Amino acid sequence: MILCIDIGNTNTVLGCVENGSVLETIRLTTKSRETAAESAVRLKGVLDFYGIREDAFSGAILSSVVPSVTESFREAVSSLLKVRCRVIGPGLKTGLNVRIDDPGTLAGDLLVGAVAAMNLYPLPVVIIDMGTAVTLTVVDDKGCYRGGVIVPGTSLSYAALSAGTSLLPDISISAPKKVIGSNTVDAMRSGAVYGTASMIDGMIGRIEKELGMSCTAVATGGTAPKIIPHCTREILLDEDLLLKGLYLIDQKNRT
Repeated sequence: MILCIDIGNTNTVLGCVENGSVLETIRLTTKSRETAAESAVRLKGVLDFYGIREDAFSGAILSSVVPSVTESFREAVSSLLKVRCRVIGPGLKTGLNVRIDDPGTLAGDLLVGAVAAMNLYPLPVVIIDMGTAVTLTVVDDKGCYRGGVIVPGTSLSYAALSAGTSLLPDISISAPKKVIGSNTVDAMRSGAVYGTASMIDGMIGRIEKELGMSCTAVATGGTAPKIIPHCTREILLDEDLLLKGLYLIDQKNRT
């Protein structure tokens, strides 16, 4: 079994993956100032809570968009599980041809999601990752990573809206019964859910027009289950997409 780790700005997701199947998914809060020892203690506690043996793993692989956490968490995993923990970055084989201005600036989570989508879904494919930011990335019909779009995440946007205004409250991201809100909270929820869904529909349409062909669309990330069902076009929901991508990259780099 391989421990696949996706460290995001808000959450860290652990996936126990065996033969390509995600057997267990564990979501933790990302702690940017945690030491390797503290990370190891927290990781041990989580594995014990879920009844997962430390010697059940033959390897680990990690993707991170939080540089201050990357090395301490890698060290924690290696010392606790007694296995090598690969980190997504230069030198790893991915099978993905990256065609952007500076390939070295490509974030690990975008790379991993693209590798998973390229191997699991028909090309060309648009990957929508909905976390602290909403990203739409494109792998074309030849398997080339072409780039994408970055939008502030839904929860982040509405937290900023509430903090920056006197009369608008904090809201939960949930769909109201009607698009036309008859009160402030429902109007904000309509914007958050239906507005974000419409943005995603529209951006996919613009991407397809630019490519000159229709695309498969697949979504992942923490807020995806709340938004994607309200899109008007067909978008596949794969909440374990990045964990599957990490596993695929790990397998490509095993001798």
